[in-house]
Amino acid sequence: MSPGLKKILIFGVVALVLFLLISRPNESADAVQTALGWLRDGAEAIVTFVQSLFS
Repeated sequence: MSPGLKKILIFGVVALVLFLLISRPNESADAVQTALGWLRDGAEAIVTFVQSLFS
């Protein structure tokens, strides 16, 4: 991927995120909470797996 294309894609993603945060703040907050919930669940699953290895 060329550096110019990479900059354009990064700018586009940042612009889209800002647009969604400004135009739909409640839905954006819900999406972030959902994503953080997935990350938390995944981390808990990894911790459970590691604990079961050493118990």
